[in-house]
Amino acid sequence: MRIGLGLAALGRPAYINLGRVEELPADRDVAAMRRATHAVLDAAYRAGIRWIDVARSYGRAEEFLATWLAERGHQDLMISSKWGYTYVGGWRLDATMHEVKEHSAGGFSRQWSESRQLLGSAIDLYQVHSLTLDSPLFTDEPLLRALAALTDDGVRVGFSTSGPHQAAVIRRAFELEVAGKPVFTSVQSTWNLLEPSAGRALAEARAAGNLVLVKETLANGRLVVNPPPILARIAARHGVGPDAVAIAAVLARPWADRVLTGPASPAQLAGNLAATRVNLLEGELRALATLAEQPGEYWGRRSSLHWR
Repeated sequence: MRIGLGLAALGRPAYINLGRVEELPADRDVAAMRRATHAVLDAAYRAGIRWIDVARSYGRAEEFLATWLAERGHQDLMISSKWGYTYVGGWRLDATMHEVKEHSAGGFSRQWSESRQLLGSAIDLYQVHSLTLDSPLFTDEPLLRALAALTDDGVRVGFSTSGPHQAAVIRRAFELEVAGKPVFTSVQSTWNLLEPSAGRALAEARAAGNLVLVKETLANGRLVVNPPPILARIAARHGVGPDAVAIAAVLARPWADRVLTGPASPAQLAGNLAATRVNLLEGELRALATLAEQPGEYWGRRSSLHWR
């Protein structure tokens, strides 16, 4: 199963994904969100999903995953997490700020310790969260050495990207070395029908032997809540929802090792997984390619989405 499960929409009460609130418990307290997370994890495991993606900034996502792992005892999962953002929302829907970014050696050390405390040796891949060209990481030698040292503990080191310059970040990050060896061997980037600009750089990364994960495959719900007419027509032709077609378009990229989806309920997950039954024709893929927006426009719209 190439599809993986991301817990960004479940680890905290507020997030930007459209179509999420209607799927969540009416009372989004910690206990209710833990139950909702476990329900989606159970459904994902039954469906054959074996890759779970979390982050320090996803509220209590690591904690929820850890309690689920302890209760279920599954040993056949791949777990990826991320550091670089800290959740500061205080479990409030109306928080002034929900997360704070810090790419520093001290921040990495603190968050790696927190992740390990919760998930122990279950972490297979640890990633820099939302690396951008202005990150101090690129010239922070102590931080790069600390990241490279994770490999000695059997943990793969990667980075995720966001923003209109993903391709440049991907190429620059894979050039970083410590003691003649690459710091990173994995990347997690946004690629969807509205924002495919990182595609060529991701293909290059995969051809060089790096692991490629794709996130935000549904454009934070934009492709589902108000699907473009082309997408809706193709979905109807295949007898599935627009989410399935949007994910199938990502699965059609041979360079995508893992295609992440972030449902808020088992029902949303089931709709997403219908993508595995969709074989898009070349003409359909060409038609869907016309939906692409300019990167600046796409990321501008994303930044305007409200936390709720």
